[in-house]
This record gives sequence, C-alpha cells and structure tokens, in this order.
Amino acid sequence: MTLYHTEWCPECALVREKLDELGIDYQDEIVPDLRPFRKQVYEASGQYYVPVLVDGETVLTETSEILAYLDSYPPNS
Repeated sequence: MTLYHTEWCPECALVREKLDELGIDYQDEIVPDLRPFRKQVYEASGQYYVPVLVDGETVLTETSEILAYLDSYPPNS
C-alpha cells in the first residue's frame, strides 16, 4: 500500500492519521507541492491531486473514499 501526499495537505493528514490509528503498514511517498511536478501521482491515478492511496490494483483519489476503504480494511473482512 502506498500513500502519495504532501506534508501540508489537511486531507492527507487525515489519511495518515487513519493509517497510523489502524496500524496499517504503508509506503509513505511525499510528493512535490506543485501539481505539475507530481509525475508519480499522475502515473498512479491519472490526475495530480493528493491524497492518493494505491493498494495493489485499487487506486483511490478521494479522501472520503480512502477513509471508508481503510475502515473496512483488510478488504473482504
């Protein structure tokens, strides 16, 4: 599982807090502040906004969807 985020993004902080609260291991990818330089975010999700959570074939780009996904983690539990 990989989380693409910036340090200053409040939505990103919510996702990081949820991951930590649930004890889920993830790769922490801090991306550039300027959207055009977020190549890895675009490659993963087709857009430049953060947060983006990638879990295998699952790619989530909306904070509410990410939090809901994490609340039901692991999938099919």
